Amino acid sequence: MTKRIDYYFSLISPFSYLGSLRLEEIARKHSAEVRVQPVNLGTIFPQTGGLPLGKRAPARQAYRLVELERWRTHLDMPLNLKPKFFPAAEQLAAGLVIAAGKTGGDPLRLAHAIMRAVWVEERDIADADTLQAIARETGHDDPGLMTAAQNPDTLTAYAAQTEEALSSGVFGAPSYVVGGELFWGQDRLDFVDRALSS
Repeated sequence: MTKRIDYYFSLISPFSYLGSLRLEEIARKHSAEVRVQPVNLGTIFPQTGGLPLGKRAPARQAYRLVELERWRTHLDMPLNLKPKFFPAAEQLAAGLVIAAGKTGGDPLRLAHAIMRAVWVEERDIADADTLQAIARETGHDDPGLMTAAQNPDTLTAYAAQTEEALSSGVFGAPSYVVGGELFWGQDRLDFVDRALSS
């Protein structure tokens, strides 16, 4: 039976970015399918007690930067602590990832490239031209992909994935579900690896 990871994440989450490549490695190691599910934290937070970054207490905002610097160093990954285009509207980018998955593309690779664009390359993922360029850079050359990203069915899928995440107990990003068990945070990927080994 094929092993599966349900991957719920935000395309503007630095912690999703930090875990993205390791998730791919773990999935490859276990020959596991990754269901790439971008979700809307603007819908999830109010229902689960979360707050958008700007509304969090100053101490929490400051500690977030400390943690990002620690993980950036620990993983030896490039990451701008305060990127130029953050926060950015991510609905179109999420639609692009969903459309890539539905048309035989590589949504995990595309998602990582979009997150890297935010956290490393200082690119605006709310801009359609920027997203099309990222799509081409990752081998998604279909000119109809951007149209598909804005299709009402794609937006419905985005909302449905968000509701599915809530039903699975997701309250933040990234979250991984293996065999019905929820793992929140890229720092729980070792436990994802163990769950897939059992």
